[in-house]
Amino acid sequence: MTADITLVDKVIVVTGASRGIGAAIATAAANVGASVVLASRKQEGLDAVAEQIRAQGGIALPIATHTGQPKAVDALFEAVIGEFGAVHGLVNNAATNVYFGPLLGIDEAAWDKTFEVNVKGYFNAARAFATRTKGGSIVNIASISGMRAAPLQGVYGMTKAAVISMTQSLAVELGPGNIRVNAIAPGLVETRFAQSLVDDDEMRKHFVDRTALGRHGQPDEIAGAAVYLLSEAASYMTGQVMVLDGGMTAT
Repeated sequence: MTADITLVDKVIVVTGASRGIGAAIATAAANVGASVVLASRKQEGLDAVAEQIRAQGGIALPIATHTGQPKAVDALFEAVIGEFGAVHGLVNNAATNVYFGPLLGIDEAAWDKTFEVNVKGYFNAARAFATRTKGGSIVNIASISGMRAAPLQGVYGMTKAAVISMTQSLAVELGPGNIRVNAIAPGLVETRFAQSLVDDDEMRKHFVDRTALGRHGQPDEIAGAAVYLLSEAASYMTGQVMVLDGGMTAT
């Protein structure tokens, strides 16, 4: 019997939820019944997304959090447990890409910042979630940049490759505890994060011309996959990377 894609009675934490893919995932999860906890660095952006979700009849709790700081992440999850009594899903989406240029040209501060947010932040949240749940689903937002060469975004690509490796290792280690861990690897998606690529005609053409669908993606097109992975419809799926890139890696 096929499970319905529903998150009724589930509590889902989404990091990087103040805009873009994170906001779209949080909204989609709320639309299928989840109580969503929105985490990001700035409270103002979270409040705006929470207000939109509540206006549609959903339940949203916005909590400003620096995921690169373990104590802050622990405080986030303690607040979630205090408010809802349980947590069932985590979407690791908060990310940064502070340097665009030749790989050998990056400075140490930019390197450290990228790894702190994109790798350490994911790990901090995954550990905090796994130690407070009796079973559930982790969805890590990776990138096709972590699956192939990422010219001019080399360190960002390294962090996303690390996310994919982390996903697979955690899937094996956490499986006996009934925690599934999967990743989504988007291609170019129109968000503020990727705005410099989308707005640059030459760069956008570089990506779009290599996709089978001939276009870049939208945040809502990533959200549906995340909701599926969070739900019982994906109950036998773990340790996998779902690629959503318009066919770019197939060409």
